Amino acid sequence: MTDAAQRTPTIVRCAWATKPLDIVYHDIEWGVPVHDDAVRFEFLTLEGAQAGLSWSTILNKREHYRAAFFDWDVARIARLNDADIERLMQNAGIVRNRLKINSVVHNARAFLAVQSSLGSFDQYVWQFVDGAPRVNAWTESRQIPARTVQSDAMSKDLLERGFKFVGSTMCYAYMQATGMVNDHLVTCAYYRH
Repeated sequence: MTDAAQRTPTIVRCAWATKPLDIVYHDIEWGVPVHDDAVRFEFLTLEGAQAGLSWSTILNKREHYRAAFFDWDVARIARLNDADIERLMQNAGIVRNRLKINSVVHNARAFLAVQSSLGSFDQYVWQFVDGAPRVNAWTESRQIPARTVQSDAMSKDLLERGFKFVGSTMCYAYMQATGMVNDHLVTCAYYRH
């Protein structure tokens, strides 16, 4: 071992962050509170696309999603029609699942309705954690739940508002991704309390 290798500290991360894109996402975005509605819609879409797939797969397709969905211009997405859906079904850069693609358009319309009635989607979702991140203190990955009372409530309300691909497990992953909950392990260098 070289002297430089001996001096380079090992960064301890959450166990799931092993691939290059996963590591960058973990270190920069995961668990950081989000208050931008466009970013919120992006994560709502990506979490829905992830259902049944790995998060690494979705991260590899993220830039394709951004291009396919107009850099997350929700109003423009809400205007997509059947011909646009067919075009998107031919886009190998995104998950070509008709239900998931349709859900993006459907969710854009529901998202705009929330913004119209409540001012912002951000304001709406933060109510499920009483307006502040829930900071957990997990020591092992197996302690992290797949869903919580809060994600159950969010899922139920989103479904009632007409959203698709918003089950409780997806909602909890969304809360983790957008910093509504902090599920970094306490041993992780990115755990902030």
